[in-house]
Amino acid sequence: MVEGACISILVYIVQTAPESSHGNGRPAGWQSNRELRRVWHRETGERVSGERELEDEEGRREPMKDYEDPPPAALISTEELVLWSFYRAIIAEFVATLLFLYICVATVVGVVNAASCGGVGLLGISWAFGGMIFILVYCTAGISGGHINPAVTFGLFLARKVSLPRAVFYILAQCLGAICGVGLVKAFQHSKYLGAGGGANVVNPNYSKGTGLAAEIIGTFVLVYTVFSATDPKRNARDSHVPVLAPLPIGFAVFMVHLATIPITGTGINPARSLGAAVIYDHKQSWDDHWIFWVGPFLGAALAAAYHQYVLRAWVFKNMGSFRSQSSI
Repeated sequence: MVEGACISILVYIVQTAPESSHGNGRPAGWQSNRELRRVWHRETGERVSGERELEDEEGRREPMKDYEDPPPAALISTEELVLWSFYRAIIAEFVATLLFLYICVATVVGVVNAASCGGVGLLGISWAFGGMIFILVYCTAGISGGHINPAVTFGLFLARKVSLPRAVFYILAQCLGAICGVGLVKAFQHSKYLGAGGGANVVNPNYSKGTGLAAEIIGTFVLVYTVFSATDPKRNARDSHVPVLAPLPIGFAVFMVHLATIPITGTGINPARSLGAAVIYDHKQSWDDHWIFWVGPFLGAALAAAYHQYVLRAWVFKNMGSFRSQSSI
C-alpha cells in the first residue's frame, strides 16, 4: 500500500462480472482479451469520464459509449398520426409561436412608436425575442421539443430527429400561430401597428440582397447549431443539468443574432415570424424580399445540421472506420 500519494483519479479494472453466459466471468458478447476500465474520482467515488473504454492487450483503447443515441426517426411514420401526443405537440407549437409573435411584434411596435428618449430600443427588442424563446422552449420542450421555428424543425428533420409528417405539421402550426399572433397585435394596436411597418422583415436599403441573405444564413446557422449542441445526447448523459439549461443558450443565441442583424434585415432567422408579419401587414414592402427569409434560414439550418452531424459527431467517418473521434464532448 502506497501512502502519501496525491492523485485525483483511480483506475478501477473490472475483471469479473456477475452475469455471464460463457463461464469465464465476462458478460456475453465480450472478447476474452479485453478488460473494461472505468475512471473514478478518488474522493467522491463518482465516475469522471463521459465514456468508458475498452483496452486490449497491446494498450489500444476504444471508446465505449455509456449513453444511447436515439434511433433515427422514420422518414414517413403513420403510427404517430393516431397518437394524442402527436396532436398535443402540434397544438403546443401553434400556441408557442402565437405567443412568441404577439410579444415580440408588440415590442417592436412599442419601440417604433416610443419617443426618442423612451422605449427599450434595439437592445430591448433583442431581449424580447431571446427571452421569449428561452421561456417558450423551456415550457414546450417536454411536449413538442420546443421548435417554434420552421428552420429549426427543418434542421432536425435533416438530422433524422423528427419524421416528415411531424415536420410538415409543425411548420404549418408554426406559420398559422405566427399569423394569429401578429393578428392580435394589429387588432389591439391598429394605428400604431401600421405606423411601425407591421414589424415586417425587409432588407435595409443600405445593404444588398446578397448581404441580407448572408445575414439570414449565418444567423440561422448560429441558432440551429446551438440547438444541436444544447440537446446533444452525449452531453446530456455526461451532465444531468444540461437538459434543464438547454433553453438558456438557445435564447441567448437568438438574442445575440438579433443584436447583429436587426440593422440589416430586421432579423428573420424564423420563416414563420417573417410570414406572419408579411401576411398581416400585407404591403408590397413586406413581400419584396420575402424569399430571403425562407431561403436564408433553411440554408443556414441545413448547414448547421450537416456540420453537427457529419463533422462534430463524425458519424459518417466513424461508420467508414477512417478514424476514431477523440472528442470528449
